[in-house]
Amino acid sequence: MKAVLKNYRQSPRKVRLIADLVRGKKVNDALTTLQFVEKRASEPFAKVIRSAQANAVQAGESADKLFIKMVAVNKGTILKRFRARARGSASRINKRNSHITVELGTK
Repeated sequence: MKAVLKNYRQSPRKVRLIADLVRGKKVNDALTTLQFVEKRASEPFAKVIRSAQANAVQAGESADKLFIKMVAVNKGTILKRFRARARGSASRINKRNSHITVELGTK
């Protein structure tokens, strides 16, 4: 089963650090790991994993046999903002978003 979080307001580079921690683990082990990670993305990531787990249970899978088959953190929309600089010029600030996709499998 699969769950997706779109347009999460943090850069994909930072969210991929969390994705590398949980890839290939059992769902319960991954959720336990995310409880002790001191990153901002760990809570939304755990929420996506719990959503995928609920989708799998709803489809008739056993909750204790689930593992994280695939995790993808892709680039979302970029909000473009401008900051005033010297001599009346401006420089662009990119506010990046992420799409988080979690797919579960059974062993």
